[in-house]
Formats: sequence, structure tokens, C-alpha cells
Amino acid sequence: MQFQLSKPNKKINGSIDLPSSKSIANRALIIQALSYSPYTLQNLSGSDDVEVMQQVLNSNTNQFDVGHAGTAMRFLTAFLSQIVGEWTITGSDRMKQRPIHILVDALGQLGAKIEYLENEGYPPLKIWGSHLKGGILELDGSVSSQYISALLMIAPCIEGGLTLRLKNKITSRPYIELTLKLMKQFGVRSVWKGNEIRVSEQPYQAREFTVEADWTGASYWYQLAALADEASIELKNLRLMSLQGDCQIAAWFKDFGVDSKATPDGVILTKTETKLPKHLQLNLVENPDVAQTMAVLCVLRKVPFHFSGLETLKIKETDRIAALQNELAKLGAAITEPRHGELKWDGNFSLPKEAIPCIATYHDHRMALAFAPTALNFPIAIDDPMVVTKSYPKYYDHLKQVGFEISQS
Repeated sequence: MQFQLSKPNKKINGSIDLPSSKSIANRALIIQALSYSPYTLQNLSGSDDVEVMQQVLNSNTNQFDVGHAGTAMRFLTAFLSQIVGEWTITGSDRMKQRPIHILVDALGQLGAKIEYLENEGYPPLKIWGSHLKGGILELDGSVSSQYISALLMIAPCIEGGLTLRLKNKITSRPYIELTLKLMKQFGVRSVWKGNEIRVSEQPYQAREFTVEADWTGASYWYQLAALADEASIELKNLRLMSLQGDCQIAAWFKDFGVDSKATPDGVILTKTETKLPKHLQLNLVENPDVAQTMAVLCVLRKVPFHFSGLETLKIKETDRIAALQNELAKLGAAITEPRHGELKWDGNFSLPKEAIPCIATYHDHRMALAFAPTALNFPIAIDDPMVVTKSYPKYYDHLKQVGFEISQS
């Protein structure tokens, strides 16, 4: 299936009910389960990743398929390892290509028994859940922050607690901070000093909790505002002072003429006149999920860029470095990878390969989400467009709400 998208004008006005943060929701769901909470979490999104997590946690079976949900795979592997029983967890073909041995090895040092059912180092897994004993673990801080968050969330429930010593450069630090802040809201204390994080053995406390709107989801509306000639967009339930690290984009988008104003109900974006940057250089080590948003925006606004800190992009839903190179080439931009974890564009265009470019999504929701705003500049087609249900199920409805024309072919 393909969607063709176009926009009759370059004005965007509307009020958008953003999906809630799946990063917060999936952490809160794990913490809620560990706290044996009687409360129902409020404002959970209908995204695939959150629904998968809910289904597993509420299931009466011991065999789970998380599909493409990488967060669920990592968090549940740690969670199930300390729940007595025998568990099997698998996922999509792509999930079976995403390494998990670093987390499995770490859990093994705590006493977990986990077996690879197919390829060594990759899902699916057979987990014999048991009582775990804590201590000191050394972990490479440059790997996915989800491994670290998975261990931290079960740390209070481990005998003796857990100390993580992180070696090398820490990737996606805001996601680790998000995990610790959420744990604190549920009564768990931690100490992060230098590259060492200590969590003592202690009980979680059940709390009522409402999930805030998703800042990565908001990034596509910032992108739309930056591409528009005129824009006034209300993003409901979004907080400028947020637990999420991607709230930093509000400052970045000032350079693209997008102002953010907090209201009691959310944030209002307005487009202003500004002089675009001559060259944009960003280290996205703490914000890798907005790499596609920023790369597509820069190409469409003809702003040369050099992004670093993208080492984890190759092990996401797809190899996002290669995917961006392939699809931005269809818009006439040749993107290079000067070094591992970097993306660079010199600002030069060649002729687009197609009159209406058809963007492949590679089973990756963020490819569809980041490229759809291109329709503000010229018509575009999105292949396998419903991958957006992973994080933003109502995305196309919201685009129609602000005047996009979308047809299926």
C-alpha cells in the first residue's frame, strides 16, 4: 500500500492531540508492574509498542511476541528474568537481527538463566526467571540506553540492589535520566556520580500517574512549522519543561523560525521570519530519534549539515543511516557518512529521480513520520505508510486535519 500526500498551500493552523510518550509509558508500565500498583496509568497512547507491552504484562501465557517493539524486547527481558517461571520472548524478523547479548550477559552476571533459541546473541530467548542477586556491573555506556534502563528498573527488586559502572561515552543520556526520574516518582532513590549509578534494594511505591505527550512525535509538527510559510499549531498536553530529552528541539527550531509558547493545555508553535543557519552542526548522541526529522528538514530548507553521535542508528528498526542516504537521494541530496555514527550533506542537489518521489519506510515508523512533511514542498508518496502505528497511529488523520490531501494507491 502507498499513500500519496500533497498540500494545496503552505499554511498550517490547528490544534493537535499528540500521542503520549511511549518512552515514558513503557517505563511506567514496567515500574507499575514491579510496584504491584492498583492504579491505572492515565493517557497511555494507542501505539503498537505500548499495546504490546500492555498485552504481555496482562497475559496469562508464558510465550510472547513483541513484533518490532525493541523497547518491549529489552525491558521485558530484564523484567521476566526476575519473575519466577519459564518464559519465551520473540519478535519480528528484524527484531531477530537486533543484538541483545550485552543485556543477556549482564543479567547472567546477576544469576539469570537465558538461552538463545536461534542465533547466538539475538532473540528469540528462553528465560528461566529466578531470584537475582545484585552487585557491581560494568557496562559499555556507548551501547543502547535501553539496556541500561532495563537493568535500572529491576535494580530495586534485586537482592542487594545494583551498581552500574558505565565505560566509554554514554549514549542517549537523557533516556537514562528519564528512567531514573520516573523511578523517583514511584519512590525509588538512586545516586548517579560520574559514570557510576547506584540503586539500593528498596520497594517501589504505587502512585497515580499520567503520561505526558511525546516530544519525538512533536518534532514532526516543529518540522512542519519550519517548512510552512505561516503556522500556528497547538500541541496539546506537551510540556516545555519535560522529563523527555527531546524537548531540547524547541531551542533548535528557533533557528528555523519556530517559536514555542507554553500554555495551560500544552505548547503553541508559531512561524516567524528568521535567517536560516548557513550550516547546522549537531551532536545527536542524546537525541538520536530526531535524526531523521532534522536531516529531512535541512535538505528541504537547503541547510548543509553535519550530524554526529548517531552510532545507535544502525541497530534501530532499520539501519537509519543507510535508509536516510537512500531516501534523501530521491530528493536529490547525496548524504555521506564521513565516519561511523555521522551524517553529512554539503548542500548540493542533483535532479530528483522521480517526479513524485516514493519514500520507502523499511518497516521504520520514523521514516514515514519524518518524510511526510515533504508534501508541504511537493507531492510525495509513502510506501507502507501505516508503519506509523508503532508510535503515532493518528498521524495521517492529524495531517488531514490541517489540510493535507492524502490518497491511497
